[in-house]
Amino acid sequence: MHPALWISKTGLDAQQTNISVISNNVANASTVGYKKSRAVFEDLLYQTVNQAGGISASNTKLPNGLNVGAGTKVVATQKQFTQGNMLTTDNSLDMMVEGPGFFEVQLPDGTAAYTRNGQFTLDDTGQIVTPGSGYVVQPPITIPQNAVSITVSAEGEVSVKTPDAAEAQVVGQFSMADFINPAGLDAMGQNLYTETGSSGTPIQGTASLDGMGSIRQGALETSNVNVTEELVNLIEGQRVYEMNSKVISAVDQMLSYVNQNL
Repeated sequence: MHPALWISKTGLDAQQTNISVISNNVANASTVGYKKSRAVFEDLLYQTVNQAGGISASNTKLPNGLNVGAGTKVVATQKQFTQGNMLTTDNSLDMMVEGPGFFEVQLPDGTAAYTRNGQFTLDDTGQIVTPGSGYVVQPPITIPQNAVSITVSAEGEVSVKTPDAAEAQVVGQFSMADFINPAGLDAMGQNLYTETGSSGTPIQGTASLDGMGSIRQGALETSNVNVTEELVNLIEGQRVYEMNSKVISAVDQMLSYVNQNL
């Protein structure tokens, strides 16, 4: 079988994955706190016909080798944790992390997950939770039922004003976590990430301190997806896919000619 068929086949497979990654980015262009991904490509093993530096004659070495590649593959999808834009909402339970860091929440099995999505709400007990699944923010923060206003400082301190108190009462503190390699986190969906051996252990800290970003109340971080950039990447991926298809078509015509004329 002609090797170009299999080489081009790897190109088609790789571009299908690339286009899937791009389509997921575009689909999440309006998802709060979403971080775009990119496909990472790698060339496959080479068939070495002549080794560079091999002896070609007495006291003579080959200046170049003869290596035939076997195609390409996608080896990883890499998250890019660049800062998204600020969307002002004026909702007291909407939080934005301006800078590095993640909010920490507790999953039903007791393990920790991390998110950049600060669209929080209250459950039936007054605890601050995530809106989609109701995961409790860590450490737990409970808002009194008679609270008339909620204020969150840039350092994450949560205070409330109640009718029976002259001064605001501190009820909790948002804790921040960061990782030495955020791109190594495992994206589990629901705007959540979990720790892996590649991300490193979480580094706990206070917002605006310890190298963490500050918290902005009444605002949200939009997706960092640039739709125009993604559409350009889509066109590029489509053209590469077409070129690999044309190589397969050309090899098919060559084999057809040999089959019919020899």
